[in-house]
Amino acid sequence: MTQALQRRAMTLHWTKEDDPRWDAAKQRLLGPDELAAVGLDPPAPGTPVADEWWQVTGDDRAIAGYGWLDSEWGDAQITFWVAPARRGAGVGDFIVDHLENEAAARGLNYIYNVVPPGHQDPDWITGWLTRRGFVPGTGDVRRQVRSAHPASG
Repeated sequence: MTQALQRRAMTLHWTKEDDPRWDAAKQRLLGPDELAAVGLDPPAPGTPVADEWWQVTGDDRAIAGYGWLDSEWGDAQITFWVAPARRGAGVGDFIVDHLENEAAARGLNYIYNVVPPGHQDPDWITGWLTRRGFVPGTGDVRRQVRSAHPASG
């Protein structure tokens, strides 16, 4: 399933990975610093990666980011990465909105993000999420899943 959204003269496409694996595209975007920022160790090339992954691409087919969701106990842990060249263009909002839609479609209660101690700038990401309605908790920031955002594309 692919959905699109027009943002600042750039169309973004949301595509679920049916068999998510640690591939060259992920490795290019998610280097050691980015993985440490979300508390992950680098997987071996070709290794299946856990949970659900979505790829965000622009019309140029370049990867603009990734979204990740792990549902458990009625909530969804989410994380996302935005390609450095696409930061500040609404890609993060696009990903978080789509992850929330995925959580809503599953009937989940909350989406939350854990900001690990290894994050390069924990205050910045916590502030970014707080400005989007997340509430800081003990070791995470969370917000109640709202009704699905209007379908785009």
